[in-house]
Amino acid sequence: MDFSPFYGTILEHNPDISHLITHHPTGFVLSYNRKTYGFNEWERRYNYPDWGFSLTYQDMKNEHLGENIGLYGHFNFYFLNRNLVFRIGQGIAYANKPYDKTNNFINNAYGSHLLSTTYLKFDYIKENLFKGLGLNAGFTIIHYSNANVKAPNNSTNTFAFSAGLNYLFDAEEFPDYIPEGERTKYSEQFKYNFVFRSGINESDVNGSGRFPFYVFTAFVDKRINHKSTFLLGTELFVSNFLKEYIKHQSIAFPENGIEADTDFKRVGIFAGHELRFNKVAFITHLGYYVYWPVEFENRLYNRLGLKRYFSDTLFGVINVHSHGAKAEAVEFGIGIRL
Repeated sequence: MDFSPFYGTILEHNPDISHLITHHPTGFVLSYNRKTYGFNEWERRYNYPDWGFSLTYQDMKNEHLGENIGLYGHFNFYFLNRNLVFRIGQGIAYANKPYDKTNNFINNAYGSHLLSTTYLKFDYIKENLFKGLGLNAGFTIIHYSNANVKAPNNSTNTFAFSAGLNYLFDAEEFPDYIPEGERTKYSEQFKYNFVFRSGINESDVNGSGRFPFYVFTAFVDKRINHKSTFLLGTELFVSNFLKEYIKHQSIAFPENGIEADTDFKRVGIFAGHELRFNKVAFITHLGYYVYWPVEFENRLYNRLGLKRYFSDTLFGVINVHSHGAKAEAVEFGIGIRL
């Protein structure tokens, strides 16, 4: 386990949150790590990563942003003879002072108590310096956003320096790492995939209401080795929040030329990659709306998330659908691979 207090600053990724950046946030990361030793083949391919759980606390040092507490699952990846560690964690956070139109209208970063959160941690680490106790120091980036589940949602990104302690339980009893051995070649034939995603979200207009959305996706993939799968596909977005957005724009801003009967559906094409860790994959997609009747955000979109294979043909997925750094929705999906 490890404990790392931090001190940092909120990055001004969006000028709309500049009034919320007043002082330097402080907090800590408390983590439990479970080491791997190569008992599973995928562990050897990734240089014996750790997996574990994290708790973060952050005082945003702004009376309108308040304090955030986050819970995460994470992976640690090691480099430079295991002295340099990169961690990526994904989870949920609780914000104690979200936007309120009466009591906290200044906070335009968080529209809800519950937030999606991601953090990256880069540390130089020395383990087991004295009876299991070690030291680590580096920097951390923490992102909070509710992915437009409720407006407003300008989000925050904190860059912080951290230093702390780590401790290995039963350090003298750890087994030896199992050598990777000769790397084997692996590939699969082209596979056809069909995915249904859904969730709820709201436009950027505060109080416009939350509505369900539906995404129908079809793509073909090619797994080229144990780690990487490439894919290409198309999808239909049925986003009901755009109905309200189109209605609002047609009445409030007629000079923009958006008619009330403008179609709210969109069609996209995309290319992507999956990075496989046994039955879990990290997904990245980059897409373009070929049918885009209303100019909402921009035509390029991206998707980041996690996929879990329940069998060779059935999988579940959770991801964030964004336009650059501006999230549109958290998507929950189920799919088949044939």
